Amino acid sequence: MTVSLSAELAGLFARTALGHVTREYPHKADHVMLGDADAYIPREVHPIFFGSFDWHSCVHGYWLLARLRRLYPELAEAGAIDALFAASLTPEKVAVERAYAARPSSRGFERPYGWAWLLMLAGELHLAASPYAATLRPFAEDFAQAFHRYLPLLTYPVRAGTHANTAFALVLAARYARIVGDDALLELLTERATSWFGRDRALEPLEPSGDDFLSPVLTEALAMRSLLPGALFAAWLARFLPELAQGEPGVLFVPAQVSDRSDGKLAHLDGLNLSRAWAMRGIAATLADDATSERLLNSADEHLQAAMSHVVGDYMGEHWLASFALLAFESKP
Repeated sequence: MTVSLSAELAGLFARTALGHVTREYPHKADHVMLGDADAYIPREVHPIFFGSFDWHSCVHGYWLLARLRRLYPELAEAGAIDALFAASLTPEKVAVERAYAARPSSRGFERPYGWAWLLMLAGELHLAASPYAATLRPFAEDFAQAFHRYLPLLTYPVRAGTHANTAFALVLAARYARIVGDDALLELLTERATSWFGRDRALEPLEPSGDDFLSPVLTEALAMRSLLPGALFAAWLARFLPELAQGEPGVLFVPAQVSDRSDGKLAHLDGLNLSRAWAMRGIAATLADDATSERLLNSADEHLQAAMSHVVGDYMGEHWLASFALLAFESKP
């Protein structure tokens, strides 16, 4: 049975995000201190994105709310979302967030995962013709320029199944670039993806690792699907995963098991199941081979079913999993 997004589920996701994007503690900081003056109080240094346990989760919590607000305009939680955005997405607060990210000691702040999610939020506000799109745009442009500075220096991609994964950032940044018409950024992303991944062949997946929330193999494939024309992607995929039609590598088709959801790292594996579903659906949407597409879509449903009952529950997963569930309901990256 295909798992799909409903208005009821959208409401649950919205209520969940509204319950954590302004929850300041517990808080995990990505913060460099150069002295006593750099003592860190989340709400002071991040007047918008201080909640949701960490900065990047708060950003994609806002993205989730913006996306649900656009997709479901009659959502019962729409008024609460509007009030939150009016209070939070102000020029003054954006200026404070920008100033923090511009510190010399913040050069690696949330790179590249948080950067990419901020671009996703900006892109979603742009799609909605939101009055807050213009307010956030300077911050998004800061991170777009940060990608221009950083990606040419990245000799080797990061293939880990966690926040540093390069391919995941490319997928999100490419979406933003297309939405706002940033052709220069899209060209850079395509060039770097081709350079890093273009010659990859029949890799043996060493996954999942114990705290993966991304599949290194499927996320790379999704990045190439996002950036290459259809025929070029199909040819690349045939070299990269030559036995995909036969359900190989088999490890990619088996949902991960989570032993303790109160442990934030172990709970990452619920996110792996959701992000695999997202990648599988995105890849399947462009394949001409119906049998391979069906295999991927069936596995995506299995991964979704393994994770969906755990999206809401323990805070260590609850503060971020709904965003990945929302991605998983898409057929396009």
